[in-house]
This record gives sequence, structure tokens and C-alpha cells, in this order.
Amino acid sequence: MSLKFLPKESMPREKLLSRGPQALSDAELLAIFLRTGVAGMNVLELADFLLQEFGSLRALFSARKEVFCRHKGLGEAKFVQMQAVLEMAQRYFSETIQRGDALTNPQYTRHYLSGILRDRRREAFYVLFLDNQNRVICGEIMFEGTINAASVYPREIVTRALQYHAASVILAHNHPSGVAEPSQADRHITRRIIEALALVELRVLDHFVIGDGEIVSFAERGWI
Repeated sequence: MSLKFLPKESMPREKLLSRGPQALSDAELLAIFLRTGVAGMNVLELADFLLQEFGSLRALFSARKEVFCRHKGLGEAKFVQMQAVLEMAQRYFSETIQRGDALTNPQYTRHYLSGILRDRRREAFYVLFLDNQNRVICGEIMFEGTINAASVYPREIVTRALQYHAASVILAHNHPSGVAEPSQADRHITRRIIEALALVELRVLDHFVIGDGEIVSFAERGWI
């Protein structure tokens, strides 16, 4: 059925304007991004078809260019648009946490860290360096490893924290397996980092483990 036969309030753009983006389904949000359908499919049908083909919105948006572009209704121009949207979202979360207290914006911090680490195929260890007001000075991936491990050196975190005149840090790393549950090795290295930073009167405020759609906080578990 053509979109022109749908009630106006049911069309994705009008629905977003009247009820907000959170009221839209994944297919409706994707339809706004796609803008037009293809022969034999209106844009909502195309969006639904693509979600079934890829399995999820996240899988579609994290697909490699050659995989993305060979699907109906997609191409290099749409791939470029998609990359721009993802990068703008990441910069939005980055600017939000850097302009305020990272601890009073926990959801933004989680979104920011998840955006950096979630889809990496190898384990990466990320550190946010904070000032004495818990504002972000900067963040960087300090260690990268194999598909299931990264060698982490507490002394390098201490050195970098002193260079930035940081007062505290937030740690994060991903589990490429998608399972966010921290391992004993994760808990052990966190304790070593806490002890190393304590020698120069710096604190670890939290350690996030990023999985597939799940984030575990050491602080929330009572481990920090």
C-alpha cells in the first residue's frame, strides 16, 4: 500500500513531530532515514524488509560497506549518510559528557563508551581522564588485544593520568563475544589499576564492561 493511503498521523515524519522519536518503531525510524522506497515497495515496506535481511537496526548500521551497498534500496550515498549520522551521534555524546560532570550524565557516558567500543572485533581498553570536578579532560584507547584479550599496564595509565593532571579516571573495555559479564581477570586488573593510581592519590570511579546490548558497571556491582 502506498504511504499516501495511510492516515497522516501514522506516517513516520508526522508521527515523530507529534509524538517524539521514542514513539517510532525501528522500521519507522529507518524509513525516515531512507526517505524513499523502491519499485514494488514503499519506504516502510523497504525498511521492514531491510531489518529482516540484516536482523536488526544495529546490524544494518554496523555493516561493512560492501555488504550494505549490495542490498535493495541502499548504495554508497546512503552508506555515507549513515556514517555521518553515526559520527554525529558519537560527537554529540562526547561533547555532552565533556561539557559537564561525567557522573551526573551516566546514560550519556554509557552511550559514549558503548559507541566507541561495542562493535570492535578485538578487545580494547579505554580510559576517560577526569579533573577534580569530574569533568572529562579527554579519553583514549590505551590498549588493544586479540579477539578476547588485551594486555593492560597500570603504570601506563598512571603516567598518562599525571600528564593530563587528572584527579580520577573511568575505565571501560569491550567483550567481543558480546557477553558483558566481567571475568576474574577483569576484576584482577581493575584492582591492580586502583592500587597503582592510589599511590599518586588518583581514583578509579568506575569500570564499564561493554557487551552486545549490555553494559556492566563495577561501581553498581559494589566492586569499586
